[in-house]
Amino acid sequence: MFGLNKQDTTLLIIVAILALFAPFILNPFPEGSALAQFNAGYPDLMQRFVIFGIFAIGFNILFGLTGYLSFGHAAFLGVGSYAAIWMMKLLTMNVIPAIIISVIVAGLISFLVGWISLRRSGIYFSILTLAFAMMMYQLAYSDLFGQLFGGVLTGGETGLQPKVSDPRILDAALAEGATPKAHLFGLEMGASHKMNVGAWSFTFNAGYYIAAFAMLAAFYMSIRIFRSPFGMMLRSVKSNQHRLNYTGLNPKPYTLAAFVISGMYAGLAGGLLVAMDTQVGAERMFWTASGEVVIMTILGGAGTLIGPVLGSGLLKYMENILSKINKSVLESWFSFMPDGMSDFFIAITNLFVGKQWHITTGVIFMLVIIFVPGGLVELGKRIGARLSRKKEPNNTDGSAKPEPAE
Repeated sequence: MFGLNKQDTTLLIIVAILALFAPFILNPFPEGSALAQFNAGYPDLMQRFVIFGIFAIGFNILFGLTGYLSFGHAAFLGVGSYAAIWMMKLLTMNVIPAIIISVIVAGLISFLVGWISLRRSGIYFSILTLAFAMMMYQLAYSDLFGQLFGGVLTGGETGLQPKVSDPRILDAALAEGATPKAHLFGLEMGASHKMNVGAWSFTFNAGYYIAAFAMLAAFYMSIRIFRSPFGMMLRSVKSNQHRLNYTGLNPKPYTLAAFVISGMYAGLAGGLLVAMDTQVGAERMFWTASGEVVIMTILGGAGTLIGPVLGSGLLKYMENILSKINKSVLESWFSFMPDGMSDFFIAITNLFVGKQWHITTGVIFMLVIIFVPGGLVELGKRIGARLSRKKEPNNTDGSAKPEPAE
């Protein structure tokens, strides 16, 4: 189906089902319960799951297939965001043109950056991409080009957002005091419907499902790339680029194409971020944002299809859920304990949640690198293999198992 083999079709269907029923899956605990703190089925977080999943899927096409580690991919996320916000300010609040222009502009910038950076490999390539990203961040933060031409391009440290006074040549004029809202042919991104089932509350958000559809399309395209001759060529670059050179094939056009495709995925994610939340700041281009997508990909499993989606979901879950657990929440959790014991557990737990949630991320990341370098995908395979071995019938007749031929 859709040009995919049976295994890939099954994987795509599973991802589609998970995206469709995410409001139920991510809200397992009833409202008002102590465990409701861990629910993640609210629109803003679900949107981030799928948008950063797109970002990680694109990064995996470069890093997972070619082995080229970019430390500056957030630059294309930011470029896509700025392109999208300007489309909303100048043309229309409809998200389609904004998303299209974000992909195009990010692709053009990534072509320029890739054409220069790919002249080197290894750590030198990584440092070049980091240098480009930090230069672009500084240009956005200082709004240098805007100052040179006596206007505003990036908004500097305050960023950009749509205003009533913006021209928007395809939209009708807004009333004074109205707020411009992103929409898809009239359907606002913030439109939501709540469904209460007993003690549970589920929210269905239009913006989430639009972003989820984009993620499924991006995931499908990544499968086609992975299974194509182009994907095989990228794997050969990662395996042994010098040997590939000896065959007379020039790997540079392939790696540049992978870099541009990866940048366009980042631009798509940037455009969707603006569609969901119509404001842009330079912080999206900072080097820590580039580090996040590296962590997402490695946590999930670099070079795998589903790994980057899992890794982005895990990281964004920890960022948004663990960071909200403060001391008062911990006090309610451990209130059943004697005073001295509860104080001890609160002090220990508080080191890993709230503002210190990065410690938890660091510990998990170290454990993954040390024990399961293939990420969550490898962990799942190990668990599956162990469970399948337990289900095998015991050999009770005393005969030895046949050994495979060498």
